[in-house]
Amino acid sequence: MSRLTTKLLLGGLAALAVAGAASAAGAAPASEPTLVVRYDSAALETDAGARHVYAQIARAAERVCPNVSYSLLVSHEVLKCREEAISGAVGKIHNQRLAAIHASKSNMKSG
Repeated sequence: MSRLTTKLLLGGLAALAVAGAASAAGAAPASEPTLVVRYDSAALETDAGARHVYAQIARAAERVCPNVSYSLLVSHEVLKCREEAISGAVGKIHNQRLAAIHASKSNMKSG
């Protein structure tokens, strides 16, 4: 059973998050918050497994792009950061099931 890893990074003043495969060559600078999302590639073979991986990525994006306000409302910048982090991670994984889940979640948010 192989384990794959996706890393979420928070970068710069724009608060944009990007995802990349975890490797020594792709390591983030120490000043950027990083969160590794581990998942079993076999999980992506089922809809339930892909939903679980997507939920892991979404939770990681919430931690990498936290809402620093005491308000229950999440700022537009934080939502954008999270969406870009999730999109980047999903794009790096290259899985049709995961991409379809992401597309449906994104359409629900914009519609």
